Amino acid sequence: MEVTSLDYLLKVNHMKTAFKVEDRNIVSVEDVSFNLKKGETIGIVGESGCGKSVTSFSIMQLLGKTGKVCGGEILFEGRDLLRINDQEMRDIRGNKIAMIFQEPMTSLNPLFTIGTQMSEGIILHMKMNKKEAKEYSVEMLKKVGIPRAEDIINQYPHTLSGGMRQRVMIAMALSCKPQLLIADEPTTALDVTIQAQILELIKKLRKDLEMSVMLITHDLGVIAEMADRVIVMYAGQVVEEADVFTLFDSPLHPYTKALMNSIPKIDVEDEHLEAIDGTVPSLFEMVDGCRFHTRCPFAGEKCRKEMPKLEPISQGHLSRCWLTEKEVSI
Repeated sequence: MEVTSLDYLLKVNHMKTAFKVEDRNIVSVEDVSFNLKKGETIGIVGESGCGKSVTSFSIMQLLGKTGKVCGGEILFEGRDLLRINDQEMRDIRGNKIAMIFQEPMTSLNPLFTIGTQMSEGIILHMKMNKKEAKEYSVEMLKKVGIPRAEDIINQYPHTLSGGMRQRVMIAMALSCKPQLLIADEPTTALDVTIQAQILELIKKLRKDLEMSVMLITHDLGVIAEMADRVIVMYAGQVVEEADVFTLFDSPLHPYTKALMNSIPKIDVEDEHLEAIDGTVPSLFEMVDGCRFHTRCPFAGEKCRKEMPKLEPISQGHLSRCWLTEKEVSI
């Protein structure tokens, strides 16, 4: 069945984001393109500094005074978010598009109770009064599995555990029943038991609310568990995209293959895990050619001089590499 543009909730086309540092514009992400269907979960994976979070902040228009999307399109429900005014963006942000941030303790205001912080967005977007907003907040806290919600709503963030704070953030994000949830490293700094609970909660709520999810993480295990499609980013660019089964079974880009070889396998004894030599290039001194060539064991002269394009290799599988699948075997 052919997918039309109407089936996509979000379409990001050749997005470029830069930050002003002193008298220079430093490009953080460049030529980022992907589509997200209604009800789909897309995972964005890569090392720290590869542009995952900047991509999400660009979509949310939360780049601060120094950051700006200076190229491309961000189409949400067919509207380009780069061409609407601040008020229109505020109406969308927290309402139709919601975000769970990486560290809930820095996202929740320590000076206000949980109830006060939850009610603010509910009153603004859902036009409820204070009493209705408080009752709805309690209902949302219960929905994300928080016990004693009537008491928790009157507490301050520092009195809650990390897992509880993350559940509060999820409840806040989902209060206005968003069509798109952006989760930026939602399980960072949580122990594995709480991680599993949070991921299961996101999956359940995605199904119940029929929303799309954009999941940002460096953990390929989380990607395998949660995502329908996967985007691999490196040095501010998308280097590979495929459905989750294809990516894990047949990765094409050398960087993706190197990431896969760094994952321990439960059924292999005395396994030697591969390390990726070197580091992600600095934004201030970006390399010519393929940005991975300084760490790629297969790089040739063309890789060092010319930037490859993100090209379709097979149906729904794209890779940014001059080498063919046969030439890249790690």
